[in-house]
Amino acid sequence: MKTKITLLLTLFFVGMVSFAQQDEEAVTKLSIFHEYVKAKNFDAAYQPWMDVRTKYPKFNNAIYIDGEKILEYKIEKSEGAEKKAFIEDLIKLWKERVENFPSKTEEGKYAAQACQLMYDNRELLGKSDSDLYACFDAAYNLDKETFTSPKSLYTYFSLMVDLYDAKQKPAADLFNKYDDVVEKVEVEVKNYSEKLNELLAKEEAGTALTSKEDRYKKYYESYLNAYDQISGSIDQKLGDRANCENLIPLYQKGFEENKTNAVWLQRAAGKMSEKDCTDDPLFFKLVNAYHALSPSASSAYYLGILKDKEGKSNEAIAFYEEAIKLETDNFKKAKLNNRIGLKLKAKGNYGRARSFFREALRLNPSDGHPHLSIAAMYAASANSCGDTNFNKRAVFWLAADEARKAASQDPTLRKAASQTAENYLAKAPTKSDIFSENNGGQVIKIGCWIGASVTVPKI
Repeated sequence: MKTKITLLLTLFFVGMVSFAQQDEEAVTKLSIFHEYVKAKNFDAAYQPWMDVRTKYPKFNNAIYIDGEKILEYKIEKSEGAEKKAFIEDLIKLWKERVENFPSKTEEGKYAAQACQLMYDNRELLGKSDSDLYACFDAAYNLDKETFTSPKSLYTYFSLMVDLYDAKQKPAADLFNKYDDVVEKVEVEVKNYSEKLNELLAKEEAGTALTSKEDRYKKYYESYLNAYDQISGSIDQKLGDRANCENLIPLYQKGFEENKTNAVWLQRAAGKMSEKDCTDDPLFFKLVNAYHALSPSASSAYYLGILKDKEGKSNEAIAFYEEAIKLETDNFKKAKLNNRIGLKLKAKGNYGRARSFFREALRLNPSDGHPHLSIAAMYAASANSCGDTNFNKRAVFWLAADEARKAASQDPTLRKAASQTAENYLAKAPTKSDIFSENNGGQVIKIGCWIGASVTVPKI
């Protein structure tokens, strides 16, 4: 009995020593390759990193963080079969990270990265559009929440369009995928807009951002710029494939089967509204079926469009206002206010339009488009709202001020809005005009619907 106990204790202590030696080896080699990676000496880092990766895959997440950098370097510096092998190994590494550190790995993010890497090297890897689309689709369905890369979202949709053009995907799949991706982009834009709005509110209150907050602000702005860019690219890629000629027969065919499907009805009505197919009787059927099934902000808004088409402006506004009341999400409510403002602006109802634009800005200050719309209305009203030539031109100071607000609050409009402000300032009174009038520092009241004051700059 004593012999057995002694043997067990001996084996236990030998095991402990063995584990300690393994830990020591892992720590030593991890430290070696990590220092090489920090020094960007990726060639020297490769072998000790591979040793730890192979023997101790669960030892530390640095294996995967540093390993990604090492393999990206190897891919960049290699060609042909060697490059292909490194690409395939990086994809394998991301899978190993999911297996060994699931709590620290966003599956959708890394799956999308793998698909994007394959797409970027599709010729070398021999991947077809169908293979690549299947990869992205699997990643999207695996973990939609963390599939957030703007580039990969665009690639995902772009492949669908290419497959549709090759007659490998039907129109229904194309339009459904468009809606999926656009809705996903909107979710991400909302996320970053709300975070940016908090920082803008702090700045507006006169409190300086901390260095950390300033970094976050730049981070949020960079993502909003990226999503804005791919939104335009997605619409450009779709092009005229989603025209009335294609949409109407598609939705007519699917109406009976989907007349109790609120999501289908909303998407169909939304697409027809977006592509200005609202004169067709099918739009009326879709909107009424949707509103009867699921009264919502969207359905009320579409009913407002129908009333606008009938020339019943007051009834249209009533539906638009109902849409705003029904909407509970401030981001979506801001978009509704902006859309209604644009409709009123197009009809020349500037005063009422401005109210909707200002409400949109209150709800989502990081979207500068309402500021530019207000600026454009001011500029268009300069001749009618100013009582003297000087005062008419002074209206452009108000317009420039609105454009500058758009530039300061909306990262996606910074350049365009700044140029717009400069254009308005070029039409405002010059220093010589102010000198001639001798009115520097005076407050000018602008009449009609504008009902605002502007202070003449001092010279």
